[in-house]
Amino acid sequence: MTETRKPLILVTNDDGYHAKGIQSLVDSLKGLGEIVVFSPDKSQSGMSSAITVSTALRCRLVKQEEDLKAYICTGTPVDCVKLALNEFLDRKPDLVVSGINHGSNAGISVLYSGTVGAAIEGCVFQVPSIAVSLCEFQPDSDFSKAGEIALKIAQRVLIEGLPSGICLNVNVPAGNVKGIKITSQTQGKWVNEYFKSKDGSGRDVFWMTGNFENWEEDNDNSDEWALANGYAAVVPVKIDMTAHDFIPELKKWQW
Repeated sequence: MTETRKPLILVTNDDGYHAKGIQSLVDSLKGLGEIVVFSPDKSQSGMSSAITVSTALRCRLVKQEEDLKAYICTGTPVDCVKLALNEFLDRKPDLVVSGINHGSNAGISVLYSGTVGAAIEGCVFQVPSIAVSLCEFQPDSDFSKAGEIALKIAQRVLIEGLPSGICLNVNVPAGNVKGIKITSQTQGKWVNEYFKSKDGSGRDVFWMTGNFENWEEDNDNSDEWALANGYAAVVPVKIDMTAHDFIPELKKWQW
C-alpha cells in the first residue's frame, strides 16, 4: 500500500521573515501539510515582481521541525519563490501562500505588491497560489482572523485547484469579518503620492504617502466595497496581461 504524501506548501511574504503576519500564517496552516517557509531577510514591500540580477543571493536555514522548514533569503519575494522551486524543494509544491501582508493590497495596489508578486510567480510555475493581506497597519495588529480565512481558502484550493495562470488576491478587513466575497479589482489610482520635506542639508526629499481615489464607490462587486462593508475580498488575478478584447480593433489600424 502506498503512503499518501502530505501536501507541500511553500510560504513566503514581502514583509520579511520576522514579520508577525508570516508567523501567524504559518501557525494557521500547521496541520494542513508540510510547510516550507522561504522569506526575505528584511522588508521587501512594494517590490512587485522584481528579481535580483546584479548580485548573488544568499540563503540559510533558520528553523527545522516536524513538517516545517524555514529559510531566509537576501532577495525579493519573487526571488524567494524562484529559488525555492528551482533549488531547495525536492518536489513541486501543491500550494504557494504569500503573506499575511501588513496592509491592504486591494485595487491598484495589486500592481505594486511584493506579496501578490510572489503569488503570481507561483502561477508562472503552474502552482496554485494565494496572496493574503490584512487591511491594517498597527504594529500590534491581530492577524488571527486573516489566518483563519487563509486556512479556509487554502483548504478549498487544495481540493478544487486553480486554473493555470490564475492566483487569488485575498484582502481581509480589520475587526469583525462578515464573510468572504468574490469580487473584481476596484478601478482607481493613488493620488497625492508624495510628501515633500527637507533633509539635514536643506535639500528636497520626497516620502511616499497618498490616498486611494476610488472611481467606482458604488460598485458592490469590487474589492474596496467588500472591505469597506466588512467582507474579506477575493479577486482572481491573471498573469496574462493581454487585452484580448482590443486585439480586433488594433488590427484595423493602418500601419
